[in-house]
Amino acid sequence: MSVRPIVLLGDPRLRLRGEPVDSFGKYLHELIDDLTDTMRHAPGVGLAAPQIGEALQVCVIEVEQSLHELVNPRIVRSDGEDRDLEGCLSIPGYVAYVTRKEKVWVVAQNRLGRKIKVAGSGLLGRALQHELDHLAGKLYIDYLDSLDDLIAVGAGEGDESEEVREATSALA
Repeated sequence: MSVRPIVLLGDPRLRLRGEPVDSFGKYLHELIDDLTDTMRHAPGVGLAAPQIGEALQVCVIEVEQSLHELVNPRIVRSDGEDRDLEGCLSIPGYVAYVTRKEKVWVVAQNRLGRKIKVAGSGLLGRALQHELDHLAGKLYIDYLDSLDDLIAVGAGEGDESEEVREATSALA
């Protein structure tokens, strides 16, 4: 297990589509452990394999002390609409309001290849959509009308709202 460098906006690896995983052995287990260590060290709520330079369909999400290890995930159902602040470890220093589905249902495999299901709303629902976007080479800024919609954070002390501060560490 190790903390790996996070790929930043501008690196072409961030836009690669993750390849499906078909081998559930030591390499995958180490990748999932590295994703978890890197996410927690950042700190963030989620991290996708392309964010550490691995073009594979693997991501981790940790919300309310519950760690979700997702391999080959896909959204099978969604409902409602939710607009909230979102940030990304690959685009440090910025957040923006993004509209996503209010609740999503995801099917995936775990590190052993067994089928799992995860349903999420609130932060978990947003994180699931955010990380699955990474696996398709998509970033939250792709939902913005303009990069002018980005809100800079962390530049000064005490000049940002609590909501903005929470969003800066919210997603990866």
